[in-house]
Amino acid sequence: MTVQTAARSGSTDKLLILAAVCFAGLCMPLSFTAPSVALPAIGRNFGVSPVALGWVMNAFILAFGSTVMAAGALADRYGRKRLFTIGMAAFTVISAVIGYAPNLLVLELLRAVQGVAAALAMAGGAASLAHEFDGEARTRAYGMLGTSFGVGLALGPVWAGYLIETFGWRSVFLTGVAIGLLVLAFGVPRMSESRDPDATGVDPWGTATFTATLLLFTFAVMEAPHRGWSDAGVIAMLAGAALMLGLFILVEKLQQRPMLDLSLFAYPRFLGAQALPLATAFGFVVPLVILPARFIGAEGMTEIEVGLMLLPLCLPIAIVPLLGAFLTRWIPAATLAAIGLTLAAAGLAWLATVSPGSPRMAFILPLALIGIGSGLPWGLMDALAVSVVPKERAGMATGIFSTVRVAGEALALAATGAVLMGLTRAGLGPVAGRGEAQLTTLANELAGGGLAQASVLAPELSRAAMMLVYGDAYRSTLIVLALINLATAVIALLTLRPQRAAGIDGHQACRA
Repeated sequence: MTVQTAARSGSTDKLLILAAVCFAGLCMPLSFTAPSVALPAIGRNFGVSPVALGWVMNAFILAFGSTVMAAGALADRYGRKRLFTIGMAAFTVISAVIGYAPNLLVLELLRAVQGVAAALAMAGGAASLAHEFDGEARTRAYGMLGTSFGVGLALGPVWAGYLIETFGWRSVFLTGVAIGLLVLAFGVPRMSESRDPDATGVDPWGTATFTATLLLFTFAVMEAPHRGWSDAGVIAMLAGAALMLGLFILVEKLQQRPMLDLSLFAYPRFLGAQALPLATAFGFVVPLVILPARFIGAEGMTEIEVGLMLLPLCLPIAIVPLLGAFLTRWIPAATLAAIGLTLAAAGLAWLATVSPGSPRMAFILPLALIGIGSGLPWGLMDALAVSVVPKERAGMATGIFSTVRVAGEALALAATGAVLMGLTRAGLGPVAGRGEAQLTTLANELAGGGLAQASVLAPELSRAAMMLVYGDAYRSTLIVLALINLATAVIALLTLRPQRAAGIDGHQACRA
């Protein structure tokens, strides 16, 4: 084989490796957006309330978020290719099994296992790109990974709507099987193994305490609207979360090579980078998850119509991150991030003015503005976060960033659900002949978009009255989300201003 032929062969292998990681990246947002569209159909199938359905999303998010740092440490220690292969194989098998879940509990447990598999795959795959590519090639590789996430987000709702109406909600979980098989057959065999020779492996105590912190806090936030914030169980869970967080920090400080290097949080730029995914969680992910219930329950749309309605929100995430990375040649990352978050805040405030029952075209422009605004910081986050650590610790860096991002999404969904339910409960006020428990059930149904079931529970309330309560609660919730985005825009300006994203370790990463 000549040198030129070998170079072409090597280039082809790298393209297939990149394609494999990008297709794996495509699976993750599909596993997130498709089930969000399927939730109403799942609820009808199993006959459960919107509150119970929340764990279909949270089980995946929490499992991913609580294990991805450990997955990054395992990738550094035992090999990025090995972890990527194990993760994709497990993800493919679970995707095949999950479509046959006999009840909601089994579905939620399988979603948790799927989240762990996704964490292994993404930690290994993203870290492998840092090993396979250098310089500008690495810039383009991470840009393609970000684009694949964006494509998954953009296509997920439409694809899910089509599958649900054609084959039923169970079919949305089978897409990962076909993609997983392609990745395992054509991409994995061409990957080279890489690891950090100084890595010490997973931190079991750190993983356990961090997972306990996330679970206790998220469960407390989800349960508080139903039990009340003064409930002994809620207080106990919040206290337990605080205790576990303290133990986690202590454990990490005692580790020679912790899975979470706490010293990184002394860098303002690193803190600013971690704030960005929290803002996009509240500004983009939360609307993406809660809007399908509104569109189906309050606006009377079908699943495929919901997918089409979400396109203005999701489609910009496939395009704008690359535009943001390109613009860093002339505009500082802090300015771009602040502009994007401000645009997203404006879109959320605009969406808050759209009352239930409004013409469908009234949703299009505010949703597009949210998507465009969220896309600008989304394309800057990876490079800002990963560049703080040496190349050999890429697994840890991607693990930290993914953890903050995904854990933030879980907490954002739980907190927003609690706010929406609390505002709905307050709007209902005392309903004649109903105790606190009945009012809470009614508020849960109404906040989840279940106007039909709410009408059965409270037949004396007209649909117009319920729509008014629902619209007021939704409006106030969206205003809160807008304010969070504005606050983060200020944080981005204060912490990220000193450096331009284009100068970060010579590369730029885009991620959706």
